[in-house]
Amino acid sequence: MTRFGDFQTLCSMVPSYTWCNLFYRQLLTNDPSVLNGGVSQNASSAPVGVNPECGIPKVNTNGSLGNIANIVACGLSVFIVGALIYFTGRRKAAVGRVELRIFFALYLLTLPFQLITTGSLLTQGTTPLVVLTAIHAGLVATMFWTLLGNAIVATQVVEDGTLSSIVPFSIISAAFFAATTYISLDVGLTFTQVLGTSNPPASLHSIPLFVLTSIWPGVAALIYFGIMLYIVLGILNEVRPVWYYVIAAILFILSQLDYFLLSKIICKGSSMKVDGSFIATILETACVVTLYFAWRGITEEDWDNDLYYPS
Repeated sequence: MTRFGDFQTLCSMVPSYTWCNLFYRQLLTNDPSVLNGGVSQNASSAPVGVNPECGIPKVNTNGSLGNIANIVACGLSVFIVGALIYFTGRRKAAVGRVELRIFFALYLLTLPFQLITTGSLLTQGTTPLVVLTAIHAGLVATMFWTLLGNAIVATQVVEDGTLSSIVPFSIISAAFFAATTYISLDVGLTFTQVLGTSNPPASLHSIPLFVLTSIWPGVAALIYFGIMLYIVLGILNEVRPVWYYVIAAILFILSQLDYFLLSKIICKGSSMKVDGSFIATILETACVVTLYFAWRGITEEDWDNDLYYPS
C-alpha cells in the first residue's frame, strides 16, 4: 500500500525520475535484494529509476546514447535562459529586475544538473551521482521559492532591489537550498535513521524529500500565479499580461502531465531511446520565457529622462 512520501511508484512508472538516484544508492547499501531481478540489478547499465518499467540504459550500454534528447534540450535551454538574464538586466527601472534574474539564474543552473542526473551518463549508486542529484534537488526547491518570492516582491510590500528585499530573499533561498540538499544527501548516503532511511526499503520512503521536491514546487507555482493574476487584474487593471501568465501556467501543467503520464509511453514507443523528459524540458523553458514576457508587459523599461530646467 502506497503511503504519503513513497517514491516506489514514481521510480518504477516514470522514466528518468531524478530523485530515484538517491534511493538506488540507499538500496545498494541497506537492501540490494530489492534491485535483484529487475533492470536495476546491474548498476553499470541501469537506467535512472529503481526497476523502472521502461528506462534509457546508461550511455555506451549496447550502443545507448543515454537520454540524448533531453541532453540536447537542456543544452539549448541554457542559451535561451542566458539571453533572458541578459535582457532582464537591461531593463534598469523594471520592478523586481534583480529578483527575477536570480530566478532565471537558478533555472539556468538546474539545466546542467538535470542533464547529468537524468541523462543516464553516470553509473547508478555512485557517490558523484548522489551528490549531484542532491545539489539538483536543492536548486529546484530554491528556484521555486525564488519564483514565489518574485510574486511577493511584485506586491511592493518591500522595495525591490534594496537590502530590505534582497537580504530576506537570499536568506530564505539559502535555507531552502541547505535543507533540501542535506535531506537529499541523507537519503542517498543515509547519515541518519530518521530522515535518511526508508522503512521498509522497497517503499523508497521519505516524507521530507517528497514534500520539498514534489509538493512544494506545485504549491509555490500555484500561489505565484494567484498573486500575479491578482496584481495584474486587481491592481494594474491590465488584461493583456494576464494571457502571458495563463499561457505560462498551461505550459507548466503540460510539462508535468507529459513528464508523469506520457514519458513511459514515449520510452516504450522509442524502444528505450528517448522518453518524455525532453518535451517536459522544452515546455518548462517555454514557460520561463513566457514569464519573462509577462513581467516585461507590466514593468517600465527605463526611468523618465526628462531634463530639469531650473527657473
